Amino acid sequence: MRFDAYCLPCLMHQVVKVAELSGEKENETLYRKVFEHLAEGRLFRTAPELFGETVALIAEETGCKDPYRETRSHFNRIFLQLLPKFDAAISAAADPFAQAVRYAIMGNIIDFGQVHAFDSDDVLRFFHEADAREYAIDEVESLRTALKGAGRVLYLGDNCGEICLDKLLLKQIRLLAPQAKLTFGVRGAPIINDSIEEDARFVGIDEYAEIISNGSICCGTILPRTSEAFRAAYQVADVVISKGQGNYESLNDERGKEIYFLLMAKCAIIAQKIGVPVNSQLCMKSCG
Repeated sequence: MRFDAYCLPCLMHQVVKVAELSGEKENETLYRKVFEHLAEGRLFRTAPELFGETVALIAEETGCKDPYRETRSHFNRIFLQLLPKFDAAISAAADPFAQAVRYAIMGNIIDFGQVHAFDSDDVLRFFHEADAREYAIDEVESLRTALKGAGRVLYLGDNCGEICLDKLLLKQIRLLAPQAKLTFGVRGAPIINDSIEEDARFVGIDEYAEIISNGSICCGTILPRTSEAFRAAYQVADVVISKGQGNYESLNDERGKEIYFLLMAKCAIIAQKIGVPVNSQLCMKSCG
């Protein structure tokens, strides 16, 4: 998806947030360089590319390569603490696989804006309230069928914290498709609160899947910008599971691959493109 003018408020909010976390909130020179960067015809890129480039520019200027490190650690710890409860709920469900898919999608809505204002009680409260929501697009059965026949599955992770719920879905996929080789993709370097290899290993993703870096700093999966090793893993995958909005924005126009998008449509632009209400839960197969 191309960057939309309505993406600018989110981008500038993220710029201010990253600058603040980097100790540079009042740095006028830094903001001027960001604006100059955006003015160089870069608004014609995709939103994940532009977000990644802008955050990388701030990191270069401030010397703070990982401003969200504390945020990622905080939410990984919260979700790890709750993992036994979620795992038990999935196991007790009438359809554990479908419940694991739902939890993985619901994890995508967690708001990371205020790192110390969100605790385990907030997480449980949200899941209790959201568990009864219906899918706006429900292709869980299609995903189940595809996984049963898959030899290789590539699962593209998104944010910290929620990757614990990805782990529980990977556990169910392993039970559903014991023949499949599972690979879990993460960002190539720290980029806002997106998960990197360190996070995936910390929460134990490697219990069920091989972890692979995509070699890119984009807030998504822009295939031409990923590493050769990652593109090879993508090409041989029979099924690709894409978590979150950034991965959806990156891959929704890709063809020739069976991709299942698991996300909450938190952004009005994305919700409008898909044709669903904002904050809808989606398990959606690509048309390619």
